Amino acid sequence: MEHPVVSDPSPAEAPAVELEPAGAAQVFGDRIALARRFTADLAQYGELLGLIGPLELPRLWSRHVLNSAVVAPHLREDAQVADVGSGAGLPGLVLAIARPDARLVLIEPMERRCDWLRSEADRLGLDNVEVVRARAEDAVDSGPFDQVTARAVSALRTLIPITAPLVRRGGELLLLKGARVDDEITAASKQISKYRLRDPEVLVLGEGIVPEVTRLFRATVDAAS
Repeated sequence: MEHPVVSDPSPAEAPAVELEPAGAAQVFGDRIALARRFTADLAQYGELLGLIGPLELPRLWSRHVLNSAVVAPHLREDAQVADVGSGAGLPGLVLAIARPDARLVLIEPMERRCDWLRSEADRLGLDNVEVVRARAEDAVDSGPFDQVTARAVSALRTLIPITAPLVRRGGELLLLKGARVDDEITAASKQISKYRLRDPEVLVLGEGIVPEVTRLFRATVDAAS
């Protein structure tokens, strides 16, 4: 898919894109140029393609790109990682940028979004990305994976049953959640038990580095359900 050619809206019509936070270069290191290109592309085409909402440009870096990127140090070395419901590439493409040693399989059911993910990965020269058009529950044959990520997909009690089967025994779920993650964990107690997740924890990432912290639900898949 080629990016559409559209005329730029006037300044009065378009909200300003958030300036790059000071912590971005620290988070991405020598991959910051690619992160800037991805963020610029998402700012230009994201609303048009239905990838982000119209109010997200003023917080594109802090709430979306960096919110995803701070998970990168928690990917295992040379990991095979599935990102469920990749959508705009958050966190999948961002993690592929930050961790070129990892292989990211982006699982997304919508054809339009798959087209975006493939074209953007090609444009950025990311050879560690594969896009699979499928629902998570239909993508089991693409795994098993060392780790599975997801962001803004659904509550844990719904998300665990569709992500845990993708993970090999001893692998991990890395699920980006909001401020009410502790409530979600309580509501998902049955699913945590059924899918034999052990050592569930919430990591608060990015404190003192990025404007908005990320809450990461991490758990090990101890055995097949």
